[in-house]
Amino acid sequence: MDLHHTDTAPKALGPYSQAVSLGNLVFTSGQVGIDPATGQLVEGFEAQVRQVLANLEQVLATAGCGFGDVLKTTIYVTDLTNFPVLNQIYGEAMGGHRPARSTVEVPNLPAGALVEIDFVAHKK
Repeated sequence: MDLHHTDTAPKALGPYSQAVSLGNLVFTSGQVGIDPATGQLVEGFEAQVRQVLANLEQVLATAGCGFGDVLKTTIYVTDLTNFPVLNQIYGEAMGGHRPARSTVEVPNLPAGALVEIDFVAHKK
């Protein structure tokens, strides 16, 4: 098992790695919309989704992957009425790639975040 870390994404908020890989599979930890430059959660749902995806892009790159390598996405949101905004931004980021995905509404997320996303990817 390999552990992956980058300073271009927020540090883990607890005792875990930003991503781990085993063989060709990469598992990212959930990312929230914390700006790694400031250590602060960005404001607003749309801004948080964009920041989460930017953070995950950096974590995937550290593990030798990109969005096109994602097999499965799990998304946690505190308000499913934001689903259309989420879909638009997520679709832009993924382009024509369509991994399997689950989206779950939860009452709370770490650091007061409005969205958290994690990936399972395949290294080529």
